[in-house]
Amino acid sequence: MWDRLRHIIRKELLQALREPRMRVMLIMPPVLQLLIFGYAVNLDVEHSRVAFIDGDRTPASRELRARFAGSRYFVVVDAAAESDPDLMLDRGDVQAVARILPGFARDLARGQTATMQILIDGTNSNAASLISSQAAGVVSTYSAEWLARWQQDRLVGRAVLEPLRVVIPRVRSADRVWFNPDLLSRNYFIPGVIANILVLVTIMVTAMAIVREKEIGTMEQLMVTPIQPIELMLGKTLPFALVGMVNLVMVTGVALLLFKVPFRGSFLFLAASTVLFLMTTLGAGLFISTLAQTQQQAMLSTSMFFQPAFMLSGFTFPIRNMPEMAQWITYINPLRYYMEIVRGVFLKGNGAETYWPQMLALFTIGTVILAVSVFRFKKRLD
Repeated sequence: MWDRLRHIIRKELLQALREPRMRVMLIMPPVLQLLIFGYAVNLDVEHSRVAFIDGDRTPASRELRARFAGSRYFVVVDAAAESDPDLMLDRGDVQAVARILPGFARDLARGQTATMQILIDGTNSNAASLISSQAAGVVSTYSAEWLARWQQDRLVGRAVLEPLRVVIPRVRSADRVWFNPDLLSRNYFIPGVIANILVLVTIMVTAMAIVREKEIGTMEQLMVTPIQPIELMLGKTLPFALVGMVNLVMVTGVALLLFKVPFRGSFLFLAASTVLFLMTTLGAGLFISTLAQTQQQAMLSTSMFFQPAFMLSGFTFPIRNMPEMAQWITYINPLRYYMEIVRGVFLKGNGAETYWPQMLALFTIGTVILAVSVFRFKKRLD
């Protein structure tokens, strides 16, 4: 058995590497996803163009403008007081407009609430939300410092004698972001690319490798040999499990060396979790091969499986923000569990003590998928 299995695995690897379509499928998806999510996809909002309309023209308003200009999140564009902010936003010249009305400094000096208007282009809701919070942070810092100076001037005054030293009580918050201190979306997306690559590559190549035998008529020739169905099934799937592990090593290496993504966990634990995840993907590819008769059908079926799994995995959209029905569906999606494991290993350094429920879910789903796929595979071969 083992000798026959070894020859099948060797034959499958040689055939996969020799077939141009297979070579493209093994190389292009990992490369494209790495480039796209490493360089092109960036949800970090920086250097937003802000039109600053100063209708007060006082030192206080100019100081606030300097705060916006000094922030790494904004590029300040001066605009005349009579400028139309709606027109600037409509044309896309700026992403936000900050307008200070006359009397701004006077209200601050009196201890009254001074208002300013910030208009934000909400076409991109994610960018608009970040710009709004960033602008609010600049204004909040400026307001707190101005309030402290105003209270100090009122309590101490400008006496000729030594002024009375009065301590003004304050509340100061010290923020600290764990796991991703710089809040780089690259650190969040690239670990998830590993899961997407494994799904896309292993399911598609497994399904197409088996369907190809049917399409060219060599499946019947294999069945008249002493090869047993279980040996044929293992020989067809194990090579692509090896391909999946190679992709894991490749993407992890690129993430660490090229994109500088932090890796705080154990690679052995990540590899063990990947083996469990490959049980589900190879089982799904085997199941698709029992349904499809041509390679085009296999590719279409893979796409129909991959797209919902990708959207419901939490790769881009948090699962907790989905409708309740969609959240229930994610519990049967193996990509959801592996996505949590990969990101936890990279960013948090967690291991089996934290992610054993996800590993158990992968093992259960993988066992069920493989059992159903093996049953249908044998039945079709018979």
